[in-house]
Amino acid sequence: MNALIDKMRRRAGRYLDVRPVVIQPAQGVFSLSFDDIPASAWTEAGPVLAEHGVKATYYVCGGLAGGRNLDLPQFEVEHLQALHAAGHEVGCHTYEHVSTLTLSPAELDASLARNAAWAAERLDGYQMQTFAYPFGDCALAAKRVIERRFLCGRGVRDGFNAGRADRNLLQAVGLESRRLPGYDLEAMVAETAAAKGWLIAYGHDVSDAPTPYGCRPEDIDRVIRLAKAAGLTIQPVAAAWRMATP
Repeated sequence: MNALIDKMRRRAGRYLDVRPVVIQPAQGVFSLSFDDIPASAWTEAGPVLAEHGVKATYYVCGGLAGGRNLDLPQFEVEHLQALHAAGHEVGCHTYEHVSTLTLSPAELDASLARNAAWAAERLDGYQMQTFAYPFGDCALAAKRVIERRFLCGRGVRDGFNAGRADRNLLQAVGLESRRLPGYDLEAMVAETAAAKGWLIAYGHDVSDAPTPYGCRPEDIDRVIRLAKAAGLTIQPVAAAWRMATP
């Protein structure tokens, strides 16, 4: 019964209290993001991004620093400071890496405040501007909390954003080994360019033998090359938001 209730609550978050925004960049835009920040998302993906001159968004949970998640080492504070110094965006993913389905609005707001303070203390007062939902779970009541604190919120529902979109639950595609075989990335990138839309990709760990939620360095290289070939402007999420919502 709980699984069915959670499914219904996810659908409510997807379809209700939509805060529409017009996605209208001058040309198609692509954003690359990493959730949780396994250490390899920086140590393995960072060099690929640097090779292409691309900046990404890293969605951080302060509570995961120096720990393990999915039996993988997570980022160290030094990794976060290095990627920030390299010009990548740091976004919010709650402090504890917790589903918004399990939190009241007050509890969610407290988690976001804790994560904001944690990041600001380690990044010289840096303020996070965008949010990604842990597990892609968007509780209906969470959307107002996200809207008060951030430019936009990103979910995990497949697709790119074009025309009218929900600012608190933007669509995205997963750079995950469990999902990649089901995508026609070439077609998706081409469609984004033709529609002058905004394609957001998200991943987790990065290695030659990734978890089902991760990808290989060559997958990152491939999607960046596809985006460039299609003429998409590649920007972190906050910068892309400003380009896409004139």
